[in-house]
Amino acid sequence: MVKRRNNRQDAIRDIVRGKSIKTQRALVDELQAVGFNCTQATVSRDIADMGLRKLSEGIYVLAEDLHLQRMVSEFVVDVEQANNLIVIKTQAGTAPGVAAAVDAAMLPDVKGSVAGNDTVLVISGTDEAALEIVNLISKLRSTHR
Repeated sequence: MVKRRNNRQDAIRDIVRGKSIKTQRALVDELQAVGFNCTQATVSRDIADMGLRKLSEGIYVLAEDLHLQRMVSEFVVDVEQANNLIVIKTQAGTAPGVAAAVDAAMLPDVKGSVAGNDTVLVISGTDEAALEIVNLISKLRSTHR
């Protein structure tokens, strides 16, 4: 039971980071699409257990991603992928703060980051992981406080 819940919550983490989920029903549908048969009541408990928050745009975000969301939506001007590398362009002087937020979010498969004045280089383990990170940063960038 605990293992199934942990696996489901890992799947929720991946779904919320990868897609713009606005309702519990949408999250149930996404979970069912990846093989988890659960109810909206179960998802509601998972949301509470995991501390998911809803942004003003109505999109669910992980509690650990809130700081990253704030930093990205305020300071990031562009994000690109080059194989397993992610280049994040920021407003002048804000790259160290953005890099610290990326590190604090403990994104899966991030090996580390290096910040200059207006650029952050994030190293991921694979090209696929880099694409997921670019998609997350792009999603968070499109949200506003």
